[in-house]
Amino acid sequence: MNNISNRQAICDILIKRAKADKDIVVICSDSRGSASLDTFADTYPDQFVEVGVAEQNLVSIAAGLASCGKKPFVASPACFLSTRSLEQVKVDIAYSGQNVKLIGISGGISYGALGMTHHSTQDIAAIAAIPGMRVYLPSDRFQTVMIMEMLLKDDKPAYIRIGRNPVQDVYEENQLPFEMDKATLLQDGSDVTIVACGEMVYPAKLAAQLIKEKGISCRVLDMYCLKPIDKAAVEKAVIETRGIVTIEEHSYFGGLGSMVSQIAAELGGVRVKNLALPDEPVITGKSAEVFAFYGLDAEGLLKAVGEMLK
Repeated sequence: MNNISNRQAICDILIKRAKADKDIVVICSDSRGSASLDTFADTYPDQFVEVGVAEQNLVSIAAGLASCGKKPFVASPACFLSTRSLEQVKVDIAYSGQNVKLIGISGGISYGALGMTHHSTQDIAAIAAIPGMRVYLPSDRFQTVMIMEMLLKDDKPAYIRIGRNPVQDVYEENQLPFEMDKATLLQDGSDVTIVACGEMVYPAKLAAQLIKEKGISCRVLDMYCLKPIDKAAVEKAVIETRGIVTIEEHSYFGGLGSMVSQIAAELGGVRVKNLALPDEPVITGKSAEVFAFYGLDAEGLLKAVGEMLK
C-alpha cells in the first residue's frame, strides 16, 4: 500500500534539486500545505514565495521571475489555477514563452466532498487549447519524479496535474520504462486498446488483468502526455486493434477521449468508447465513490470492453 502522494514526490525532487540550483523558486497561493511544500518552504525560505489567495497574481509573478532567469514552479489547486488565472496562463506564460511550470494540485475530483467549485474537470481542455502549453498527468509517484526530472532540464512552460491522495504504484522504482512525450506501453494486445491517464491508469492495469482472464488480448497505454499527445501510439492502436476505450478523470469534452477520437477519425476508423465525467455537476463524495458511480474503474472498463467487442 503506497502512502506517498504525487505531490509529496514533487516536493522531494524540488528539495533535492533546489540545493544545487538557486534559481529554482516555488510559488504558492495559500496552498503550501495542500501541495505538501511545507518542508521546501522551511528548507529554502529564500526560494519560496507565498502570495495568498491571489491566483492571477501568482501566475504573473511567476512569469516575471522567469523573465529574470529564475525557474518558477507554481503550486495551486487545479480548479483555481486553470480557471481563475487562465488569462495569465495564456498571455503571461504561454504567449510570452516563459519557463514556468504550473502544478495543479488536487486535480479532477480530489476535493470530492467540496463539489463543483473545487472540482477541476475542465482543466485539460482549457490549458491544452493554449498554444505553447504542455499538459502532463502522471500516473504514480515514480512517473511523477521522471516527468519532473525532465521538466527541470528544459525552459518551456508546462502544466502538471496531480491528485490529492496517494495512488497505488503502477510501476516499480528504478524499473519504469519512460520516454518523454511518448505513451508508456503497460501491456500489449491485439483485440482492444485501453488508453488511460493520471489516476485512471491503475484501474486500467487492473481491468487488463480481468480482460485477459476472459481470453481477450488487451493493450494498455499510459498516456501521461496529453499535450503533446503520442499520436503515433494511438495510430498504431487504430491499425492493430479492433477498438479503443479511453478513461479519464475529466469532462467528456476536450480531454483524452476527445483527442484520441480525433486521431482515430482522421486515420479512417476504429470504434472508440470514451469513459469520462458527464456534462453536469459531478456528485460529491470520496474519489473512489465518485469513480464507481460513473463507471470510471476496473469494472466499468471491463463492461465497456465487453460491449465494444460484442
